[in-house]
Order: sequence, then C-alpha cells, then structure tokens
Amino acid sequence: MHAGNNYSPEKSPQIIWVFQQNGSGTEKIKGIRQYGGDQIELKIFDIDDNLPLVIDEASGLLPEKINADLVLDYLKHPDLSYELAHLCRQAGVPMISSGKKGPLADALTPATCCALAQQKGLDRYAQIFGLPEFRVAVRNKKIVSVEVLRGAPCGATWNVARKLEGMEVEAAKTRVGLEAQFFCTADPAGWDPISGKSPVHIAGELHKAGLVKALKHADEK
Repeated sequence: MHAGNNYSPEKSPQIIWVFQQNGSGTEKIKGIRQYGGDQIELKIFDIDDNLPLVIDEASGLLPEKINADLVLDYLKHPDLSYELAHLCRQAGVPMISSGKKGPLADALTPATCCALAQQKGLDRYAQIFGLPEFRVAVRNKKIVSVEVLRGAPCGATWNVARKLEGMEVEAAKTRVGLEAQFFCTADPAGWDPISGKSPVHIAGELHKAGLVKALKHADEK
C-alpha cells in the first residue's frame, strides 16, 4: 500500500519547509516522511515560544527569506501564518495552510489536508498527498487488496486501507468514513460554517468518495 508516483532516483528531492507550533504538525511530518520517502526533503521550523495574542513583528520567529519548493503551514497563531504567507508570496513559493480561514495572500487553504486537489506547482507533494485515491481488487464481493495512490499526509489513508482489506464491499463503503475519522488528526472543533461539518467529518466523506470511485473500477479476481 504505497503512493503511486513516477519518481526517478536521479531527480533531486522536493524541498519542503514545515512550520509548526508546539508540535502541531507532528503526525503529518511523520506521515510525509514515511510515505514521501526519498522524494521529499523536509526542513522543520519549530516555534515553541509563549506568544502574545497579537504579534506586530515576526522577525526572529520566522526566517527572513523562503528558500524552498513548497511551504506547509501548521502554525496556530494567525499573525504568524499571515506573515509566513507574505514571505512565500514575495519568494514565489506556494504555501498550503489546511483548515485556515481568513486572508492568507495566495496560500492554498483546503478544509483538511486530505481535501487538497491535484494541481500544478506543488510537484511531488500533491502527487502523493491530498484527496484520497485508491486502487482495489475484489473477489467474491470482498475487498482483497487496497493500494493507496494518494492520501492524507497524517497517514490516515494508509491506515484506513489496511482496515478495509478482507471486508465485504458494502460493509466497507459504510465503514471507510468512520475509520478515516478515527485516524484523522484534524481538530474536530474546527467547524466549517458553510458546510456545517468539522474537518474530521469532511475527511470521512472524502475517504468514502475515494473508495466508492475505486470500487467502480475494481479489479475482479
């Protein structure tokens, strides 16, 4: 169960800078390292200071310049995310701030990490991580194998895939969303005012949609 990609060992890894506060991106960092392998090189910026409610000057907390292919924003303080987005815009570097609300320059703000659509400019990260995609094989109305083609950076999709193997197809369609919610590391309190759902519920629905789509093209053994 691995991510599908066209990685060449001769090609340099994608350089991704990750910004987190008090371990806020720990599970995602772990998942990216595990499932991104040699294709992605991470540089982690930890901010563990006790910060004021309002930050007027972010110098000393953030680097002066961004020298990466992609930036992942797991910061909790909105002023830091705002300043980081400004730095990325100046450098012409794409930034993903999943679940964030409000103006963040040109940052991508999918509702959850697994809601990121495939798009240009994000290179191998978006090939491996984002909207869940599966390849499944079915025998006698049971799922016998599940391959993750694309999944959540926290690793939830790969954990879900392991749970689905051996299940009856109809039972798996019902169960996949619940399993995804169990493994999801998003903040369940972050309700989306438009959909009326939390990121955890959204993650469950996206994984279910990915499985249903895969089953329509399943290999029959």
